[in-house]
Amino acid sequence: MTNQQTLKRKLFDLDNCDYKAYRDIQGSYEFPDFTLIIDYVQGDPFAAPSKLRVQVPYTVSGFPPELYQSPIREIALRDFLTRKFDKMAYEVSGRRGTGKSGMIAITKMGQEVLERTSVYLLHIAPPPPKDSPTGSNPALERGKPVKLKSQKGVEVRLIVGLPANGRRILGRLAAEMICDDIPYIVHRSLKYEQLDADACRRHVETVEDADSLRKQLPERNLVAFVANGAILPRRSGVDDRPLSSEAVPFQSPPSLEVELKCPNKGLISGMGIPQGVTLIVGGGYHGKSTLLKAIELGIYNHVPDDGREFVVTDPAAIKIRAEDGRSVAGVDISPFINQLPQGRSTTQFITENASGSTSQAANIMEALEVGVKHHNSEETAATSPVLLVDEDTAATNFMIRDRRMQELIAKEQEPITPFIDKVRQLYTEYQVSTILVMGGSGDYFEMADTVIAMENFQAQEVTEKAKEIAQQCMTGRTAEGGEKFGEIRSRIPLSDSLDPSRGRRDVRLKVRNVDEVRFGSEDVDVSGVEQLVSKDQLRAIAAGMVYAKKQYMDGTRTLSEIIDSVMADIHSQGLDVLIPFPQGDLAMFRGFELAAAINRLRTLAVK
Repeated sequence: MTNQQTLKRKLFDLDNCDYKAYRDIQGSYEFPDFTLIIDYVQGDPFAAPSKLRVQVPYTVSGFPPELYQSPIREIALRDFLTRKFDKMAYEVSGRRGTGKSGMIAITKMGQEVLERTSVYLLHIAPPPPKDSPTGSNPALERGKPVKLKSQKGVEVRLIVGLPANGRRILGRLAAEMICDDIPYIVHRSLKYEQLDADACRRHVETVEDADSLRKQLPERNLVAFVANGAILPRRSGVDDRPLSSEAVPFQSPPSLEVELKCPNKGLISGMGIPQGVTLIVGGGYHGKSTLLKAIELGIYNHVPDDGREFVVTDPAAIKIRAEDGRSVAGVDISPFINQLPQGRSTTQFITENASGSTSQAANIMEALEVGVKHHNSEETAATSPVLLVDEDTAATNFMIRDRRMQELIAKEQEPITPFIDKVRQLYTEYQVSTILVMGGSGDYFEMADTVIAMENFQAQEVTEKAKEIAQQCMTGRTAEGGEKFGEIRSRIPLSDSLDPSRGRRDVRLKVRNVDEVRFGSEDVDVSGVEQLVSKDQLRAIAAGMVYAKKQYMDGTRTLSEIIDSVMADIHSQGLDVLIPFPQGDLAMFRGFELAAAINRLRTLAVK
């Protein structure tokens, strides 16, 4: 270990040297209140920024143990500190030369509270391996965080753009950034005495309460809960913060109102959506899709004052939509589609350009392939999957075939069995609940257990009225679903069909946005996977795909078994198990989204 002054002298000496000389500062340094670890130094000012870590002992940070005494409280505290560090870094950092010079940053956050690798709370860890060279830095040798007994505390992973003029080092500016600015940010964001204690505690308690609400859903036979007073509308399609004016607070219909108890806030009342088939109906622009969107994102906890912090959903809820043009690899879509022209198989359906109906059928069957197998795992809290469908993003011919169309086109000429004839079978045979936004077809009234009507963003329960209308106005359509839903078949992915290499690099991953990842030489489009909310999730999923290939794709394990194994490793060892060296830009994902990314690889082959 060397001290702060030694590092500053090093940077002064590097002034005006070639940029690659910055690599000489890689290593660990003792500052008065924390340890600074420089894990990776960028090759030039335009390359990916340098990766640093800061470790602050608990004796310095001073956080009360009750703020991190449980796993969910720890995640919430880490989230709070990430946001605080991000705010302070934004205020301090600035342009100091060429390219990314002068940048001090941490990962960017949304409204959701996710487990991330940006901030860790370090606890006692085992010593380095016996074969570790004397005096070596375990962080650099093994690519894992330094977690020594003397260093219990808070670890922050940040990125820094080391300053340069062209490709010449600006050493004095670098010394100012690393030796002055970073200590200031640490002082203002990682010491409890400097923070708003009430805001910190409220953040932790809000997340803990939401987590508690979600865990109560199965015992109450619910798939979702929407608290009274929730603000569901967002400011815009690109601003996920709550609508600040003219928003109508949510109020549960009396018949669906339930009361749940939280460890901090106490009793909370709101609308409970029961297991089974639920319709959300109503006129256009009255809040149907807004409600479903809140339910869709209720798989995550949210920050205080988000408006949806007490909207919680079964963690196995999956948004299903049509996805024209996606590739499909050997999926059994025969419960929905049969007798394709030219004798094409639907028990092992393969296409590089799926239609709306075949893509929606594949999306459902892929979700069931993973979800039904997961229903006893920790990830889904011992519940079965819940399908979320909005008619606006569904294929019309997949959702309904009315009597008139049945009269005109005989069933023998129609390959598609519409979802209306399978939705109840999914629940009775596999306990798969469904929530549908349906504003254009009353044919679903007969299938529903619960019908919620949205009017001016207020919910009303209209189940009895919908059932009466169904009796009075019979559709006359013939059910086409047969006696059983059909089999949910597993597939075995072939390892060779996942190739993350590109050129001379064995692994090349690049996340452009939350919709697309470059996996080797292939662009994987996940724009149809609507419950991804962060680039950090997609970055972790890409790493998870590489990990799955190396560790578990042996030609004998099914996709479901592979996903189970990867998620079990993450839950026991953390997201760091996926990566060779410390990164602060990964966020937790579900097995459903990992499977979805694998399924959208156009090179994927299965048996």
